[in-house]
Amino acid sequence: MSQPISIPPGGGPPQPVGDAVSVVEATTSGSNTEEKKSKKKIVGPRRVRLALTRIDPWSVMKASFLLSFAAGVMVIVATAFTWLMLDAMQVFSTIEDLARTVAGEDSNAFTALMTYLQLPRALAMATIVAVVNMILITALATVGAFLYNITATLVGGIHLTLADE
Repeated sequence: MSQPISIPPGGGPPQPVGDAVSVVEATTSGSNTEEKKSKKKIVGPRRVRLALTRIDPWSVMKASFLLSFAAGVMVIVATAFTWLMLDAMQVFSTIEDLARTVAGEDSNAFTALMTYLQLPRALAMATIVAVVNMILITALATVGAFLYNITATLVGGIHLTLADE
């Protein structure tokens, strides 16, 4: 049966849990207390300074396409939900009664209005808007990645400091 292993935070070799681990500090002269004090370091969060100098446009295009596709699906679902809620609140029947009173039942304006207020027409319009948004967002994000790469070569990119807790 094997024992569980713990890895020390300093990145040393793994130690079995439950065994006593002694840490030995090596110094050149045993009587010099200043050297012993200087060897003890205060361990805090590690900090790394990085510079974001290039963004891969292909990765940006793929990610923006997937995110805009998800946003397009949300637009279509939200349109269907809104239409169903308005229909449940009798908003369309009120508009139909008003248009019938104002324009008359035999007019072209009344029939055109009634075709635009149907669910399939609303979903078709939402789908067209979602597809156009998907194409525009994908193209603009990719162009933005190219523009960032050009400006990053001129100014050096964005400098980040990452800290490990």
